[in-house]
Amino acid sequence: MRKIYNKLIRDKIPEIIERNGGKHKIRILNDEEYKKELLKKIVEEAREVLETSGDKKELTKEIGDVLEIINYLVRVFDLDREKIETTRQARKESRGGFDKKLFLEYTDD
Repeated sequence: MRKIYNKLIRDKIPEIIERNGGKHKIRILNDEEYKKELLKKIVEEAREVLETSGDKKELTKEIGDVLEIINYLVRVFDLDREKIETTRQARKESRGGFDKKLFLEYTDD
């Protein structure tokens, strides 16, 4: 039975599919498609973090996947890791972190 994916996959997935007796159709993305699909992939992986429900083993695996995609985004978009860290620190300084466990229910204008 055919299952449609239409998504960026890891490099060894075609081999794994074949080893398990499956068939597939893949194509190589151009640079612009690749960038777009990496951006979509970070959302997919973030959703998978949520779906772990906090299970430590699954959470570790899924956060690893998120970090993997972040590393590719940094490389493909030619981002400066120092600038990312400086920006992260500045945002934490101006907006705070998440240590206080604050949950915003509503605001009134």
